[in-house]
Amino acid sequence: MKTFHKLLLFISLGLLISCGGKEEKQKDKITIGQKPKVEKKVETPISNEVPASKRITLDNKGVGKIKNLELSATIDDTMAKRGAALFKTNCTACHKTNKRFIGPNPTGILSRRSPEWVMNMILDPKLMTEEDQCAKDLLVEFNGAAMANQNLSESQARDILEYFRTLK
Repeated sequence: MKTFHKLLLFISLGLLISCGGKEEKQKDKITIGQKPKVEKKVETPISNEVPASKRITLDNKGVGKIKNLELSATIDDTMAKRGAALFKTNCTACHKTNKRFIGPNPTGILSRRSPEWVMNMILDPKLMTEEDQCAKDLLVEFNGAAMANQNLSESQARDILEYFRTLK
């Protein structure tokens, strides 16, 4: 009986060892007359393109109701104060004036975008992201975070634009 147990133990150990737990990696076999396979690492090219948030497109008026908007040489403080209040209540969930956030930083926006573009973006962001290339690029740059339509009137959007003029 002892011999039977020993034999059974050796057979069990032999099976366990032969099954193993390690996975062997197959090595490429080189055959005479064939070149060995070489893995090529594909690198994504680095884009030198300026990001949409930094791009200057002052000649683009965007898509929407606002076709022409003349700004006075001086800032209207009353409009800017109303615009600041509107911006604080409607926009600061996604936009910060001192840093990049969910949406772009509006500081200096009028040095990169036309007033018409800014107004059209505020008034109808959905239409802009569907039909304006710069707005589409911004949507991609900011990870698909679409700007919410705040249903502002033209005069409210104009107040926000005047506030943006104060951000340097």
